[in-house]
Formats: sequence, structure tokens, C-alpha cells
Amino acid sequence: MDTPAGDEWHRLTAVTGTVGLGLDALASVAYGPEAIVVVIAVAGAAGLSWTLPVTAVIVLLLVVLVACYRQVITAYPDGGGAYTVAREHLGAKASLVAAASLVVDYVLNVAVSVAAGVAALTSAFPALLPWTTELCLVVLAAITAVNLRGVVASAKLFIAPTAVFVVSVGAVVVTGLVRGAPLHPLPATTQPVTVGSVGILLVLAAFANGCAALTGVEAIANATPSFRKPRSARARRAEAGLGALLGVLLIGLAVLIERFGALPVDGRTLLSLVAEGAIGNGAGYVVVQIATVVLLALAANTSFGGLPVLAAKLASDGYLPHLFGLRADRLVHRYGVGVLAVCAGALLLVSGGEVNILVPLFAVGVFIGFFLCQIGMVRHWRAARGPGWRRRATVNGAGALLTATAAIVVTSSKFTHGAWLIVVIVPGLAVLFWRVRVAYDRIGAQLGIGSLPDRPHQLDTLVVVPVVAITRLTSELLSTAMGMGRRVVAVHVSYPGEYQAARDMETQWLSWRPEIPLVILNSPHRELGPPLARYLHDTCDTTADRVIVLIGEVQPQRRWERMLKNHRGTVIARRLSHTTNAVVCRYRLPLNPESPPAGQIGTRETVRGPADLPR
Repeated sequence: MDTPAGDEWHRLTAVTGTVGLGLDALASVAYGPEAIVVVIAVAGAAGLSWTLPVTAVIVLLLVVLVACYRQVITAYPDGGGAYTVAREHLGAKASLVAAASLVVDYVLNVAVSVAAGVAALTSAFPALLPWTTELCLVVLAAITAVNLRGVVASAKLFIAPTAVFVVSVGAVVVTGLVRGAPLHPLPATTQPVTVGSVGILLVLAAFANGCAALTGVEAIANATPSFRKPRSARARRAEAGLGALLGVLLIGLAVLIERFGALPVDGRTLLSLVAEGAIGNGAGYVVVQIATVVLLALAANTSFGGLPVLAAKLASDGYLPHLFGLRADRLVHRYGVGVLAVCAGALLLVSGGEVNILVPLFAVGVFIGFFLCQIGMVRHWRAARGPGWRRRATVNGAGALLTATAAIVVTSSKFTHGAWLIVVIVPGLAVLFWRVRVAYDRIGAQLGIGSLPDRPHQLDTLVVVPVVAITRLTSELLSTAMGMGRRVVAVHVSYPGEYQAARDMETQWLSWRPEIPLVILNSPHRELGPPLARYLHDTCDTTADRVIVLIGEVQPQRRWERMLKNHRGTVIARRLSHTTNAVVCRYRLPLNPESPPAGQIGTRETVRGPADLPR
């Protein structure tokens, strides 16, 4: 077998891709089975017997999704997410709905993963339970800080903790099945139990909750370029491996839950109960819990790599403000990271870090993206019409039908439990994206983008320079202004009680002879912006084609000296930008910290301070 060379050595194999890119899907093992049991456990032992059938249906849907996304890999070897597929085959509006569902999915993935990780931690250490919300926010802050620092962990770095989690959970399943019964009776459920038959609505609600276990199966299809050659073949094997691994763990845990009669207990996760029943509460139990915490934290981290990139893509297409496409000095999309952290933090605060509150919201957005992707793939195969296109279109069509059905069941079952919020947010985000694009198109039309504008010509430009005193800053400002326009005028604002100082300044101005007129504006109040704005409106707008206001500021090199600035220039610039048509420019004069003071200090008439120093 040939050894990969160059860049190929750093890419993923089928095995490393399965483990490294399957974080979201494999992490759902920690909360997917529990989401099912929480619903059907209200019917007691009768309800618990439905755990395996409901899980089996979810695994069947998983098999269909894996088959569908293997075909997405074939059709889009450069990576084909729901947004890409929908934009190409379903149009802009459908692609925006897909993008909105992905945004919701990313945010909820962070919130659910962090909450589930903290739940695993508090199960192992019950003394931390009262601090659940605070722990969630601390974990979220830590993940956000790492991503803002630009620490981008490749999928290979995730292999070890993911392998520990899979092996430890697998050991729990195998040991539990061999034992056939828990080591000791599990704690009694703290959830109210209603004796009676299990109705169809209860089963559908359990299915809707459990569908959260299907999140993340599309991650490999989105990252096909990260695999070694032949990329599509390796990615398809990785997708199949992920589906098999996830399906086996879900079925194994479902069987174990029924055999152990594990029911929800406040302050404990179902996985911790099953692990305790299978291997006791010794070192092995702690390994399972810690591995769960670490894996869920890493699963949350994947959203910080996904949403900012999606936001940057939307920004490049004009559907989000362009600042989402900017990268900081560490190549980090900080605005995307910040928005994701704020939204996930808000969800954690509102839900109190309760996994069972967040999970029902998770599946709704996921299935919207699944459905749009599969419908887009059906159209792709119909347009391509290559060998076997009918079979491929049938597979994706079946996936579209099943995901649409699942989306309807999930939404209707959980509508009153918070799913209505997702139903409102997803189209709301899509409309927001569209409005941003409309605004950019309107601005572009006004700028004449795509057409040749009028040829440039010289304008009669007047440069207005606000001055406070005759200083080096004033000289630098006027010298700069003379190169910016044909005419330059200096403006000084005088306050009540300082009129004599203004007259003295006029006298000094004439002695200085800068060959630039000085205009004195008397202001009845101690304010700078309004008098300058009135002067520009009354005088300058009618005497020049273009007016530029050049505002001077000093820039001390010592950081502590910058605290001495009064930010007067900022106030003037903000006022004139909002109330006039003038072009506002700001000139910063750097100061050398080693230079000694020049001239006399303390005479109020000659040293009133530059425009940005305290008076």
C-alpha cells in the first residue's frame, strides 16, 4: 500500500473521518435515548417496553439518511451541505430556509451539548447540581475563549476522546447485556407515573424527542474535501461507519434500558444510571462520565467551526452583513463566534441548563435541513440523468418523504413544548437574510456597481478645520487641509466668559499669518457640534461643491496618557456625520513620550490644549 505524501498525509482516512467528524452524531448517544424514555416513562413499565421499538424506528430512519448522504458525497465531492444543494436546485429562498435551519441547528447543538455535558458532570458529582446554569455558562465561556484565540483543532485531535467515549459506552452495553440485570437496584424514578395503556400520541412524542439522536449525520458530507484520495470513496465509507456505530450504540442502550428498567431520576442522566447498573460506580463509571463530558464539549466546539463559516458564506453571497466575512488577526470569524456564543448562552439561561427542555427544539430545525437537502438531490439526479439516476433519485426521494414526515411529527408533537419557537425563528431568519440582500442590492444600484460611472472631475472643495488654540496640531491640520481642497477655513467656537480669549486668539492668528481665514463662532452653551453644524448649513453648503471637515486629535504613545483624552473630536465627528452632508475626516497626531514640554505652560490664553486634550 502506498504511503500518502505531502498534503494527503494530513487528510482523513475512513476511520479517522468516522471518529473525528462524527462528534455531533456520537454525542447524541448521551441524550437521545434519555429523550425517548423521559416521554414514555409516564406510562411506567408499559411505556418503558416501547423504548426499543421507538429506537428501532429512529435507527431505520438513520439508515435511510446515511444512504442519502452517501449520495450527496457522490454528487458533491467538494462538500455539499443543505445550503449549497438547496441554492443550486431549489432557488435562493429555499436555500435561505436551509441556511436558517442550519443556524438554529448550530446554536442548539452548542446549548444541548454543553447542558448534556454538565448533566453528566453533576451526575458524577451531585454536589455541583445547584450550580448547573453557572457551570453551563462557564463551559460555554471557555469554549468561546478558545475559539476567539484561534485554536482550531483538526478532526485528528478529536479521535482520542471520541474513541474513549465509544469504547467506554460500548463496554457498558456489552457488560450490561452479559449481566442481564443491574449490579444493584437502580434509584426509583422521581417522575410521576400514570398507570394505563400506551397511546399513539405518547409513542409519537417519544419518537419526536428521540430524533435528536440523528443530528450530525450530515457532517461528513459537508467535509468531503478533508479526506484522502479517493475522497468520495473514503467519505462514503466514513458515513457508513458512522451510521453503523451510532445505530449499534442506540440499539444496545435501548435494550439495556429495558432490561434494567431504568427510569428518569432528578439530578442523574439515564446514561449514568445504566453505566452504574452495568459496571458499578467505581473508576469505570467515572471514566464513562468524564469521557461523556469531554466529548460533549468537543461536539459543542464543532458548531464554532461551522456557524462562523456558514455566516461568512452568507455574507459573501450578500445575505448577512459583510463584517461576518471578516477575519481577525488569528483568522477567526469573531463576529460569527460572538453571535453563536450569545445565542447559546441565552438559551442556557432561559432553560436553566435543562437538557430535556432544549432537546425537543433540536430536532425541528435539523429535519428542515434534511428535507430540503434530499429534495434538492432528487432534482440533481433528474437533471444529471447519469447511470442509475432513477435508483439514486428514489433513495433521496424516500429520504425526503421520511424526513418530511418526521419533521411534521416532531413539530406537531412538540409544538406547545417550544417547537413553535423554531417554526417562527427559521422563516424569520430567512426573511432577515433576504432583507439584507435587498438592502445590499439597493445600495449597489445607487453606487452603480456593474456599470461605468461618470468620469472624475475636479470639485470646488472647502476644507473646514475646527481649532482650539494655535499649536503644533493646528499647524499640522492646516498644512494637511491645504493639500485636500482649494479653500481652507479655520473655525473656533467661543463660549460665554471666554470672548476676550477668542479676541486674543484672533490677534495671535494675524501675527502668526497662516494665510487662512479664522471664523469665530459664539455659542451660548458649552457645546461644539451644534454651532459647527449650523455654520456648515448656513454658509458652506451654498459656497462649495464639497465640504470636508478635518478634525484634529493627539495620540499619546503611553497607554495611560490616552486616558487623559476628552474625546471631543469623537463628539464633533458623530454630530456632523449625522446632521450634515460634510465629509468628516479625523487626523491623529502621534506624540513622542520622550520629548520635553515646549514653551511656557500655564497661560490660559495661549495654551488651551489641542482638540482632544483636557481643558
